[in-house]
Amino acid sequence: MNIITEFYKQGLEHWPKNGQRILAHQTDDEIVVYQAYKKSIAHFAAEHQFLGGNEYSYNRMSWIKPNFLWMMYRCGWAEKENQERVLALWIKKKDFESVLNEAVISSFNPLYHNNHEKWRAELDQKEVRLQWDPDHDPYGHKQERRAIQLGLKGQILEKFVKKQIIRVEDITDFVKQQKSLLDNGKLDELKVPAERVYRTTNEALNKRVGIAL
Repeated sequence: MNIITEFYKQGLEHWPKNGQRILAHQTDDEIVVYQAYKKSIAHFAAEHQFLGGNEYSYNRMSWIKPNFLWMMYRCGWAEKENQERVLALWIKKKDFESVLNEAVISSFNPLYHNNHEKWRAELDQKEVRLQWDPDHDPYGHKQERRAIQLGLKGQILEKFVKKQIIRVEDITDFVKQQKSLLDNGKLDELKVPAERVYRTTNEALNKRVGIAL
């Protein structure tokens, strides 16, 4: 696994307690996002280093999540049906920002939209949806901080899965090891990907999609 990890309690020292934040494992020019799939789709992705195969559909919205614990909450630590394998997808930050630049927040908010009609039109036309949802701790408890997830469809989805993914890693074994620690009350030993706050280089974009200062 190429992802650098740290103890969960070490991560807490660096993570803000509130606000709409992008927490992500990252290098100078790359960022990791997560998805969870059934075994056959994940196996194809890990073997071929892109998402595809007979069982993968480009005709539905596909959600990516930069935050590991948010992904764990959504997939139940790889125990939910058809989410038994967790993939870490490495992409360039510039490509992540290009996806973010096409995003429309999925719920109308006067802080970010001038009027309801314009927001509705953008939501119908654009191929990326953005949601800010409560982040969760390892046990699934809601946090004040909000985590981002992006839903991709159409041409943007196809470009993402075929051209923008640099590397695919199946990290399910790591996920299961950490879940075993949780199940045995060993929170002090729990490790997670080392994640830090990420903001784009475009302040106008940060403001438009609601990334906290």
